[in-house]
Amino acid sequence: MADIGSNTAAVQATNDDASAKESVEIKIEYAVVSWHPLEFEEVGKSGSCVKKGYMKDNHIQLFVRRPIRRSPIINRGYYARWAALRKLMFQFLNSGHGKDTESHAKKQIVSIGAGFDTTFFQLREDGNAPDLYVELDFKEVTSKKAAIVESSKQLRDHIGEEASISHERGEILSEHYKLLPADLRDIKQLDSVLEKAQLDCSLPTFIIAECVLIYLDPDATRAVVGWSSKTFSSSIFFLYEQSRGCPLLGIYATPTLEAKEKLFLDQGWQRAVAWDMQKVYSNFIDVQERRRIERLEIFDEFEEWHMMQEHYCVAYAINDAEGIFEGFGFTGNQEA
Repeated sequence: MADIGSNTAAVQATNDDASAKESVEIKIEYAVVSWHPLEFEEVGKSGSCVKKGYMKDNHIQLFVRRPIRRSPIINRGYYARWAALRKLMFQFLNSGHGKDTESHAKKQIVSIGAGFDTTFFQLREDGNAPDLYVELDFKEVTSKKAAIVESSKQLRDHIGEEASISHERGEILSEHYKLLPADLRDIKQLDSVLEKAQLDCSLPTFIIAECVLIYLDPDATRAVVGWSSKTFSSSIFFLYEQSRGCPLLGIYATPTLEAKEKLFLDQGWQRAVAWDMQKVYSNFIDVQERRRIERLEIFDEFEEWHMMQEHYCVAYAINDAEGIFEGFGFTGNQEA
């Protein structure tokens, strides 16, 4: 994709791995797909955590052939992010149980700036996948991901034999999974992508944005947040990103947790809550899980750990037209 805006490179860099230097080639049956590992930051962190036993992922090795060992503080931080998303996502998937209408049984997940994330394949393997899972990213990223999926029987088995895969267009179209190219700064394009993905705007929808919006300018971020609120009347928006201490485009518009909440409320969301990751880790991640992972690696960087965790946050926003998200969120704690 040509550079269509001053912040395109920054947006794409959310999938980067700054610690790697060499280029990588993955050979598949019909071609050689070559890219620089700067596109592997997030899956690289995930691969490091999986290798050390923080979490299970039977698919990550298909995207990271040579995982780089991360420091314990990075592994623990990535685990906290992963665990927070998983806990809130499963709250969403389990919401509305006991309701009479069929719509509460069907749910959708939309991941914007999905990169090489493997969440769909994990959910599918465990029997927890929603009715439809849609991933959006720049075409350069979706083309590479489509090529990897096409080359792997393990991944193809999860999307179904009927799936249409085109790495040239950067698309995968199947009944329960869609991978599509999109530029988040183009709202009209998002409407077209929504139609192509066959998303049902009346169904409960979980929107994931991890380290994506902070790379956009504030106007583009507000446009995405407002578009989501208007489009999905029964939905959760999950946001993970920096909250301070970085020179990124979006940080100056939302430099505090209160500003993160206000971003959503000003764009039409009914409720919004933002916690820094120190609070999320201490008060939301399951105690037994914290004890388990804290035994995995020797760790004595406590001052740096607390500082790092306070610079990142989880925010979620809720639109609850059907009254199914009453118990959703940082349950068991005061939301503040």
